[in-house]
Amino acid sequence: MSSSSTTPQAARKATAQATARATVYGYPRQGAGRELKKAVEGYWAGRVSAAALHATAAGLRRENWRRLAEAGVTEVPTGDFSLYDHVLDTTVAVGAIPGRHRAAVEADPLDGYFAMARGTQDVAPLEMTKWFDTNYHYLVPELGPDTVFAADSAKPVAELREALEQGHRGRPVLVGPLTYLLLAKPAPGVAADFQPITLLDRLLPVYAELLADLRAAGAEWVQLDEPALVQDRTPAELNAAARVYRELGSLTDRPRLLVASYFDRLGEALPVLAKAPIEGIGLDFTGPGAANLDDLAAVGGLPGKRLVAGVVDGRNIWINNLEKSLATLGTLLGLADRVDVAPSCSLLHVPLDVDAERDLDPQVARWLAFARQKTTEITTLARGLAHGTDTIAAQLAANRADLASRAASALTRDPAVRARVTATAPEDARRAQAYPERAEAQRARLNLPLLPTTTIGSFPQTTELRTARADLRAGRIDDGTYRDRMRAEVREVIAYQEKAGIDVLVHGEPERNDMVQYFAEQLTGYLATRHGWVQSYGTRYVRPPVLAGDISRPHPMTVDWYRYAADLTDRPVKGMLTGPVTMLAWSFVRDDQPIGDTARQVALALRDEVTDLEAAGASVIQVDEPALRETLPLRVADRSGYLAWATESFRLSTSGVRADTQIHTHMCYAEFGAIMTAIDELDADVISLEAARSHMEVAHELAGAGYPREVGPGVYDIHSPRVPSTEEAASLLRAGLAAIPAERLWVNPDCGLKTRGWTETRASLEHLVEAARLVRAELKG
Repeated sequence: MSSSSTTPQAARKATAQATARATVYGYPRQGAGRELKKAVEGYWAGRVSAAALHATAAGLRRENWRRLAEAGVTEVPTGDFSLYDHVLDTTVAVGAIPGRHRAAVEADPLDGYFAMARGTQDVAPLEMTKWFDTNYHYLVPELGPDTVFAADSAKPVAELREALEQGHRGRPVLVGPLTYLLLAKPAPGVAADFQPITLLDRLLPVYAELLADLRAAGAEWVQLDEPALVQDRTPAELNAAARVYRELGSLTDRPRLLVASYFDRLGEALPVLAKAPIEGIGLDFTGPGAANLDDLAAVGGLPGKRLVAGVVDGRNIWINNLEKSLATLGTLLGLADRVDVAPSCSLLHVPLDVDAERDLDPQVARWLAFARQKTTEITTLARGLAHGTDTIAAQLAANRADLASRAASALTRDPAVRARVTATAPEDARRAQAYPERAEAQRARLNLPLLPTTTIGSFPQTTELRTARADLRAGRIDDGTYRDRMRAEVREVIAYQEKAGIDVLVHGEPERNDMVQYFAEQLTGYLATRHGWVQSYGTRYVRPPVLAGDISRPHPMTVDWYRYAADLTDRPVKGMLTGPVTMLAWSFVRDDQPIGDTARQVALALRDEVTDLEAAGASVIQVDEPALRETLPLRVADRSGYLAWATESFRLSTSGVRADTQIHTHMCYAEFGAIMTAIDELDADVISLEAARSHMEVAHELAGAGYPREVGPGVYDIHSPRVPSTEEAASLLRAGLAAIPAERLWVNPDCGLKTRGWTETRASLEHLVEAARLVRAELKG
């Protein structure tokens, strides 16, 4: 018969449409009241037993699965839940415990697990860095030629059985073997040119064993996450991908395999996976991942395979355009034997529930979708795909109305802001003087010693400070009382720094709830949430503000706090701001205009603040950009455009000052090698960076790139409770001096101190100052 309805593609389309289901790759872990954070930190403090911690975790998993099932998700993820980090969980599952932690893990697996994450007084933790281009941090596997892998399926099997016993169809989630090895680094003491991917032959049998154990426990499918395949990969790495999934796919004792990719397009890896003997592939069809649609058609689709289509943005909080997503899904129906509907990635990266936000304007709240709302979106799309749009007519009409409401809202457009951006000239984003002239003027003004000491900005956010902030919100104290409490803290912080011998001081930021939210609450165009918590790392949760409209600064934000601190001391005090890229990266940014335009708006607002700080007497102003690297596009071809607006916006915020005003910036916990040219383009006078966990690696990278300005590579890892000794800090400082000349080297922690306690902070900073004095004396001798 000649009818198109009899073609294989039409048959696949009919089958895929009839079987379409909703699923998710992963779900927020913390609970509605951040119960997981409280239980884990309670365990660390000795207030919560191991049994109680595990019971809390099990209860949160049970609630997540129940919510997903009630929303219409027929296959729930298992194993995505973690007490700290899912990459660390994979390290445990494959037995890649670093030698320095083995004794602790053998003595007590739970304490050993947290020792790898946080370190102990005697043993350093694993290095931590950003998970692709998100603000989630993972613990970097440490591998070497002597690494021996061994399967430990206890956690993934136990959590699968929990789901099955509760009546759910569970799909275990594991970090895939390629991504695990490509994210790993050489262990300390291993040659820097060691390639962890060379351990693939040792690792694959371990994954085969894990898969067999999961099948025996009742798994029908297992999800192997391979986001590393959306990056530019070499021919050798693509060949390795083909071999991995040829070998795993050829196993007889295994569940069906779903290889999940997200954050971008698969590109060259798509035909590799399309040909592999696996049963399913997950693709991202949002943002840059939209290119997967044409690429999938170009390879002839996925006949015989399941396609999990990520058509709902799993990383941002704006409602989905349901009709647009349905059109994409309709195109996909003829390209696979089964099409399921999903978010673009794990919902770990968004808050839990918009309905908890009682303070938001109800109309504005309808523009937003957190994890629970996104789950409803995907189940709605799956129902419409499987049973026709008539079955979701009411939802489509409401969605159209909400999208139109947002587009027409006065909140989103400010003509004055747009006119100012248009009037900005290229010279506004350049300092009037070259760096050598600035450096001479700054040294004369500041008169600092060799190897000057400073901190990154924040000091411990104590229980008393958080209580005062809560009391202000609840109306138990007035603004005057609150400010008095904060000023008392500033006095203590300044006095402590003077006594400790720190050269360039900070006011400690006691009044700031978060380095982005604090500013967002004072700028137009931003919305704040009360319960919009998202995991950054471990038990550290943040509430990214929502950037909904045009940005301006109605009034100075930090100048009064700077003046108060500066009047308490004769030493320089830094003005402290968060940079435009980080203000965007750590917010849920608007998606209705080019992001570079939004960055310029934020930069001009910050420029006003920088100018006012200088006028108030600030000789040192720090504009932090820790997110510059994390927001870097995953594909090299996409990076130049991003870096152009990112570096321009930083310079636009900082270039209106005099030559003798020293501009600092700060970055932390990222791989900096890919942005060395951009770091130079920022034209900051001083940059401080994380270096303690990565063993001063960044100092050598900067030296290799010929970086000409001053550098503060961190000598104190603030993400661990351990106190580094004076000699440890001095040793790191000497390593920094092997790359950076002493006249251009600063001494500082890796990052801000807000997460640390005062006891460890005092001891660590005193050791840092003593280390600087010791090394200064060595240089003079």
